[in-house]
Amino acid sequence: MDSRVKDVADVRTAFLFDMVVDLEKPVSMGAGPFGRRILFGSAGGTFEGPRLRGDVLKGGGDWSLFRPDGTMLLDVRLTLRTDDGAAVYMTYGGRWVAPPPDAERVDPSEYYFRTNPLFETGDERYAWLNDVVCVGSGYLVEGGVAYRVSEVL
Repeated sequence: MDSRVKDVADVRTAFLFDMVVDLEKPVSMGAGPFGRRILFGSAGGTFEGPRLRGDVLKGGGDWSLFRPDGTMLLDVRLTLRTDDGAAVYMTYGGRWVAPPPDAERVDPSEYYFRTNPLFETGDERYAWLNDVVCVGSGYLVEGGVAYRVSEVL
């Protein structure tokens, strides 16, 4: 083994919040050179955890790319509004590997749907979010999509 490799602590996480995003009717851009692009626009939603909670604002979305093998590549941008008025920009990529056709009825543990959220805000009360890397596990819900988001410690 390379002598520069060091033993570091395992990655640990802590629950940050649960989020439900209501979706608009999808807009297909058709099959392009990289796959089939579809916009899943945000119609709103909510998020709640021990340190922050509030609403997902309308107007964001997921500019998803479906590869020929069925895997969806996420490209999401959302605006969150905390219950005390802070605006937080949330962005994430991720993978939903070969989602089953009836994914709404399939247990989320049966498929791979993971994200890597990052945040940006100018509100001092939530400035700590600017330096946080997160991971999320996604699943379908009626009318949208939901995530459990955890901070990487």
